[in-house]
Order: sequence, then structure tokens, then C-alpha cells
Amino acid sequence: MAAPAGQPSLRVRSLRKAYRDVIAVDGVDLEVWSGECFGLLGPNGAGKTTTIEICEGLLEPDSGTVELFGLTWARHGAELRQRLGVQLQDTQLSEKLTVGETVRLFRSFYRRGPSVEEVIRMVQLEEKRKARVGALSGGQKQRLAMACALVGDPDLLFLDEPTTGLDPQARRQLWELIGRLKREGRTVILTTHYMEEAERLCDRVAIIDRGRIIALGAPGELIGLLGAGHVVEFAVDSGREAPPPAVLEAIEGVVAVRALDSSYQLQVSELHRAVPALLAEFGRRGLAVTELRTHSASLEDVFVALTGRHLRDE
Repeated sequence: MAAPAGQPSLRVRSLRKAYRDVIAVDGVDLEVWSGECFGLLGPNGAGKTTTIEICEGLLEPDSGTVELFGLTWARHGAELRQRLGVQLQDTQLSEKLTVGETVRLFRSFYRRGPSVEEVIRMVQLEEKRKARVGALSGGQKQRLAMACALVGDPDLLFLDEPTTGLDPQARRQLWELIGRLKREGRTVILTTHYMEEAERLCDRVAIIDRGRIIALGAPGELIGLLGAGHVVEFAVDSGREAPPPAVLEAIEGVVAVRALDSSYQLQVSELHRAVPALLAEFGRRGLAVTELRTHSASLEDVFVALTGRHLRDE
């Protein structure tokens, strides 16, 4: 049973959690609606996993409230456990059990749900049904962990960095599975530090940094806030200074300029005009460019614009 009409599947208010002097979650507010895929995007250590584990009932917050389908862990814990599916960031399964035995064990924890065979088919592990967990590849283990999260036919599915450490092919296989779950109308909440993953899968994302939500909205909306469809990054010879920001901002098509640790980033609306003009400016000043990259604006660029740091730098 999904959340009643007009009521979010998840509502979080003023959530806080600290570990001694480290504030992991600092006043988070969230609402996730039935049938949407919602992403928590941020660097490692930003507070994503702590937030999700509080929502899953695995951690107690220092303050704040969490409601799932209008219910709370304090009063309705047993009911909520029957309605949620959880894939942890690092799911530890018995390596001596087979895939079929593992799914059957997890299926026994729930009152309702699909058959073992149906779940194994859903995650495309039919050929590995009798294989021991210890013999599976990393991607296959992640799909098995997903199967264990799906055996109770959950109304809400939590996926904590489900593709971390996977090779590109295994990652895309899991993306296809999550996309299928979305099309089935399930509510999915996932954490990730891969901006491409969030852009591809999520209806809305919250960018979280140092325990706080710094941006919230649909990926396209957040990228649109930059006011530029492209990003140009460049670096010049060590010991030489790039043109001052005022000169760079005056280049046709440049919307904004940001100096990073060892390079510069330009947000650009007209790439075909800005790059030739930028190179001409370098030539006039006798500067040698050691790096020059362009790409379409992404959620990573939103994070850089808000914090001055790259997600991957964390």
C-alpha cells in the first residue's frame, strides 16, 4: 500500500546527527512523493548515508522527525519493516549460501511478496541460481543485494550507493534494473556521488554537502540555474597568470568565471564563440594552455558553483 494521496512517502524535518565533534547531518528537510525516484547526491562524507540510515530506522537521530507513509519508527516499526526494501552501501551476505538459498532466506522475513524464482528472474540471475555467493562477480553480488531488497514487494526502496565500485557494464545493468523499478511505479530513494547516475535515474535530487542540503530540484532545473549550457576548464603554464576575471567575463558567451585550485572554469552560453575568443586572448598574452576541456553543464558543475569544489575532490 503506497502513501495516501497528497501525503509524501517520506517526510523528514530538521534532522540532526553528530558524532562527537563531527556534525554528520545538520538540519535536513526532505519530502519524497509516491512513485518518484529521489536522489541524495554529494561527495563521500557529506552525510548521505547517515541521513538514509536514520530514515531506514537503523540509526537514532539526535533531533528531528522522520515519517514514512505518515508512520514513525517509534510507534510503527514492525509495520514499516514489512513495507520497505533496503540495499545497504556494503551488503554482507553469507558466501557459502547459493543465490537461491539467500533469496529464500530473505523472503522468509516478509508476509507478502513475489516468489523466489520471480525475484531472481527480476534481477537477471537465473543462470546463477545454484551458484554460491562467494563465486559471484561484484555486479552479480549487487544484483543479489537488490533481490534481497525486493523480496517483500516494498512500497519504498532505499538504495545506498548501489553502483559504487562496479565496472561500467555492471553499473549500467543496475541502472537498467532501477529504471525498470521506476517504470513499475515504485518509490526509490538512492544515494550516489555519480552525477551521471543521478541525472539519468532521478526525478528530483537533493545535493548535500557537510550535512546540509544546498540545492533541491529536478536535475534539469538545477543545471538550468547555472544560466549556461556548457563549461570550459583550462590551465596555463605553471608560474604564469591567466587573464584576470574581468577580462574572461568580457569574452563573448561567457556567463561566469571561477578560479579553482590549479585551473579556471568558465560557464559558457555560446561555446562556438567563447572558445575561439579565449584562445585568441591567450595568444595576445603569450600564454601556453596546458589543459583545455569542454563539456555540457551537469550536476557536478552545480556543486562546483555552490561550493567551489569538485565532488570527486572529496
